[in-house]
Amino acid sequence: MNGLHDMGGLQGYGPVRIEANEPLFHGEWERRALGVTVAMGASGLWNIDLARSARESLPPLDYIQGPYYAIWLKALQNMLIERGLITAEELALGQPLTPAVNNVRVLKAAEVDAALAQGSPADRPSTQAPRFAVGQRVRALNLNPQGHTRLPRYVRGHVGTVVLHHGSHILPDRHVSKMLPPFDGTAEHLYTVVFDSTELWGTQAEAGHQVSMDAWESYLEALPA
Repeated sequence: MNGLHDMGGLQGYGPVRIEANEPLFHGEWERRALGVTVAMGASGLWNIDLARSARESLPPLDYIQGPYYAIWLKALQNMLIERGLITAEELALGQPLTPAVNNVRVLKAAEVDAALAQGSPADRPSTQAPRFAVGQRVRALNLNPQGHTRLPRYVRGHVGTVVLHHGSHILPDRHVSKMLPPFDGTAEHLYTVVFDSTELWGTQAEAGHQVSMDAWESYLEALPA
């Protein structure tokens, strides 16, 4: 979707201010927000792409105002309500009013380290040969999907060069097609494509700079011979 979250290359939001010696968390609530989000992700009731889509779907002001982890909390609250794990009234009161939902996978404290070490790999075996080769010039398609995508607006329609092939990985656009498991695990070949800054932003861009983007095969097309 073309939402406010896709801010790459946009102007008018002020400079990006880099905080010297920035801490990992700016408050205990941020640490807890990350912990709760990761723990609830282990429930299996959504996947990483659905979680990203929930953050991107927040009202624009919710997305740009307030701390980073406030976005995570608001999106998590929405997913919890949508899947019937809590009610809006319980959220407002801060206490349970209905019986706990059964058969929800729980990540126990003793299992956290092993679960984080294992991760959730998205690479999948493929019998399809990749369409593009390292060194090949490709164009990012001019797509404007209604749902989730990992193709940034600022590269659409522009030409870049394939510099890496990562094998086949789950396609985020399809991974969000169902709200509840089993999710669509369709995979495609994934590439890193490098774009020159002047290709993306014209002659006003700072020459010599490049932008690297990981792009799934269906995001790209080969240039005519």
